[in-house]
Amino acid sequence: MNAEPRTCLHLAVHDHMADWQYGHAIAHVRSGIGPYRLGSREVVTVGLSGSPITTAGGLTILPDLTLPQLKPSGSAMLLLPGSTAGEVSPEVMDPLTSAAGIFLDAGVPVAAIGSSIMALAREGLLDYRDHTGTSRTDLATTEYAGSHRYLDRLAVTDGDLITAAPTAPVEFAREILALLNGHTPRSLDAWYRHHALHDQEAALTLADEG
Repeated sequence: MNAEPRTCLHLAVHDHMADWQYGHAIAHVRSGIGPYRLGSREVVTVGLSGSPITTAGGLTILPDLTLPQLKPSGSAMLLLPGSTAGEVSPEVMDPLTSAAGIFLDAGVPVAAIGSSIMALAREGLLDYRDHTGTSRTDLATTEYAGSHRYLDRLAVTDGDLITAAPTAPVEFAREILALLNGHTPRSLDAWYRHHALHDQEAALTLADEG
C-alpha cells in the first residue's frame, strides 16, 4: 500500500473474524462521513502471515501487510476485531495483543471489540484503563487486575484505547471516527442518528456540516 505515514488505519485480519464488528468503522473511515467524505483515510489489512484468511461470513482476505511489517510510526490506529476462534483458542490473538501493547506504548490508538478485548485483558492492557467488553463476568475469567475499571457501556474511550461490546458496531465506529478523524460533535451525532437510529433528517445535518 502507498498510504502516507500515520494516515492509515490498520485492520488486523484473522480467521473467523466477526464481519459485523468492524464493517461500519472501516467503511466510514475509508469513505469519510457526509457527502464531502470528511476525514477519509486509507484502510490497510494486517495478517499474522501473508496467507489469506477467511472471515466468519466466509469472505477471503489477502493481507496487505504481515504483522512483522507493522510499525506504530506508520499508523494512525490499530483495529482488532473479535472472532469465534479467539473465544475457543485465546492464544491465537497473542501476537496481535502484543502489537496492541506496542502501539499503546508509542501513543498510537488501538480499537478493540468483542473477544479481542478478552485478549487485551490477558495481556494486562486493561488493568489501568477504563474499558467495556463482552461482560464483566466474561472478563473476570481472565483473572485480570482491571475489573475496577470496567464500565457497563456499549463503547468506551480512555485515552488511546477504544473498547466496545460485540453487539455495538455502530457505537464502536462512532468512537473510532471521533478519535481518528476529529469530526465535530454535531457531525458525529448526526452520523450516529442516521446509522443507528435511522433518522433521515440527520443526513441533512451531515450535508450542512460538509
